[in-house]
Amino acid sequence: MDVSDTYPDVKNNIPHCIGIIMDGNRRYARALGISTFSGHREGLRTLKKVSVWAFDAGVRTLIVYAFSTENWQRPAKEVSYLMRLFVRACTNELDELAERSIRIRFLGEKERMPKNLLQQATRLEKETENALGQTLVIAFSYGSRAEIVNAMNVLMHSGKTSVTEGDIRMAMWSASLPDPDLIIRTGGEQRLSNFLLFQMAYSELFFTKTMWPAFTKQEFEGILSWYALREHRHGK
Repeated sequence: MDVSDTYPDVKNNIPHCIGIIMDGNRRYARALGISTFSGHREGLRTLKKVSVWAFDAGVRTLIVYAFSTENWQRPAKEVSYLMRLFVRACTNELDELAERSIRIRFLGEKERMPKNLLQQATRLEKETENALGQTLVIAFSYGSRAEIVNAMNVLMHSGKTSVTEGDIRMAMWSASLPDPDLIIRTGGEQRLSNFLLFQMAYSELFFTKTMWPAFTKQEFEGILSWYALREHRHGK
């Protein structure tokens, strides 16, 4: 179903940039009686599907929260598995998106990536840097507070004694990215978890109880319909 056929306003009011907090992999796994690792694998499959749905709908930039600065505190076995899963994603799912002329970028503390993951991430960024149009941004080892602190250090080291909002924005890891028009969080929690806090000043926020691996195209289209009916005044 083309959601714009049902809701004509959607076609003319697609968010240019969407951020997604992909939450619920582990609880999804527990509910089904499968391993946490299986839940993460299902979450990866959902990421690929949602990316296709978003870009087919006309979204220009999709920013997904894949691994936070706080996620390094998870059990070592789970973190190790996630690193291997991300490497696999780079050589399979993300490569397939790159073949659709989607630009792939990574946002966060790249220096904390394992060497093999950093190599694959760098390869994808290099191979897709000239792709025109749509961009998938993987927020990896990302935290908004860390991004802001890093930006302030960059500005101080440059010799600035006072800064503007624009100075801070341009010193951030996400400097060249648009601010999100819409933030979606799956999994039932209603918090922002240190994701794009500076950038989401005027973002619309949508929280759903659906666990990330169970997120469907129908629900995604429903959220686009909801967004299309919102008034985006940006304080005016």
